[in-house]
Amino acid sequence: MAESPNGATAADVRKAAEPVAMGEPILQVRGLVKHFPITQGILFQKKIGAVKAVDGVTFDLMKGETLGLVGESGCGKSTVARLLMNLESITKGSVLYKGEDLAKLSGRALKAVRRNIQMVFQDPYTSLNPRMTVADIVGEPYDIHPEVAPRGDRKRRVQELLDLVGLNPEHINRYPHQFSGGQRQRIGIARGLALNPEIIIADEPVSALDVSVQAQVVNLLEKLQNELGLSYLFIAHDLSVVRHISDRVAVMYLGRIAEIGTDAQIYDHPTHPYTQALLSAVPVPDPDGREHRERIILTGDVPSPANPPSGCRFRTRCWKAQDICAEQEPLLQIHTGLDGLAAHDSACHFAEEKDIVGAA
Repeated sequence: MAESPNGATAADVRKAAEPVAMGEPILQVRGLVKHFPITQGILFQKKIGAVKAVDGVTFDLMKGETLGLVGESGCGKSTVARLLMNLESITKGSVLYKGEDLAKLSGRALKAVRRNIQMVFQDPYTSLNPRMTVADIVGEPYDIHPEVAPRGDRKRRVQELLDLVGLNPEHINRYPHQFSGGQRQRIGIARGLALNPEIIIADEPVSALDVSVQAQVVNLLEKLQNELGLSYLFIAHDLSVVRHISDRVAVMYLGRIAEIGTDAQIYDHPTHPYTQALLSAVPVPDPDGREHRERIILTGDVPSPANPPSGCRFRTRCWKAQDICAEQEPLLQIHTGLDGLAAHDSACHFAEEKDIVGAA
């Protein structure tokens, strides 16, 4: 089969270029698993176990939507991001981009598809090379994909990107230390947009920023999505930010998705005990709301991902746990809310809607 100048087959290029209708799946994740081996010894290493960082994650990302991925530190959110970018090898499962399994692609074929999925990293202070100018940082993707922008056209393209994210195009010769945290994150966003991607994976892009700057970056992401038709996987632990930007929300716990639904379903009609506990911990600015709110205090510590509990992984901290929770793993399936209108997927044997007053 004929190859394009960048080395991918013509079929790969055509597949990546095929348009996807708004609201249709552009990324499909099925049974995604990542286990990191635990070894013993120095010269002769022996595998004695595995850290089950991601252990069976399934979801769809629709064209033009924002899917928020939330959960406490260590639940596997960032590992999911790295697997979607193929920065880590997948232990099991599949990541389908327009029906093409990224786990089965490599080399030039992967390169042809990969330009359509870009990433914005968490820390703008460490994700930008301090020895490179903004022109070099934002223009570096063009060195890898020269077909996108000829060398003589790169300065103009970089200046257009800086203007698009709200930065002065005349600052292309400055270095990262000459910008504020919010401006650095805008540079990271500009770099992510350089190759005209369809999907942006944002791994906690505002967690290192001040609250006022967080709002500016979130508003910028929404503006770019409306203008360019981007799809976002927005990873964060700040539930208020996630609700503001997300169309749907997936809640992770210990390597698995506990509950997934629209922002209204998750925040107003949570059915999984972990989601309910998570939302009850969100600070409420209204004193009257605090008085009528039930605070759910979880007992015990999060189990080790190297030795997770049998059955439901949340059962060791759950007030609803019964024998079946230890014996049978709950499936991520639809549970109907009290009014019959809030039906969404929840991985709990005893899923039941609970109103969390003032949540997020």
